[in-house]
Amino acid sequence: MEGEKKKILIVDDDTFLLDMYAFKFSQNNFDVYTSYNAAQAISKIKDGLIPNIILTDITMPDMDGFEMLEVINKENLAPDSKKIILSNKSEQADIDKGSGLGVSGYIVKANSTPTEVVDQVIGILSKKVPV
Repeated sequence: MEGEKKKILIVDDDTFLLDMYAFKFSQNNFDVYTSYNAAQAISKIKDGLIPNIILTDITMPDMDGFEMLEVINKENLAPDSKKIILSNKSEQADIDKGSGLGVSGYIVKANSTPTEVVDQVIGILSKKVPV
């Protein structure tokens, strides 16, 4: 990825994974912002963070990733951000639900190394149309 750094907001309640992905993305020319829950992520966006990418887990306490995306869409927060799900939930119903919420990609954690996740996000970001 050449040029200016892209801002990525990573949302995951697993702090080990959150830190690992934050490190991997920062090594690949991203400005990384993290949230350990959906409410914190929404708050950061409302406070002025405009990420190029929102990378979110689905399974989180209080508000899951789908609910967070519903709020972001309903309130028109970060309308130009690419939204990508990074989850171990790989059922077709979950993938379809994500598509219905306008996600640009769906990555299954168990099927991808952290480096592959970064590569997939870069690939999704470089596409001009949603997948």
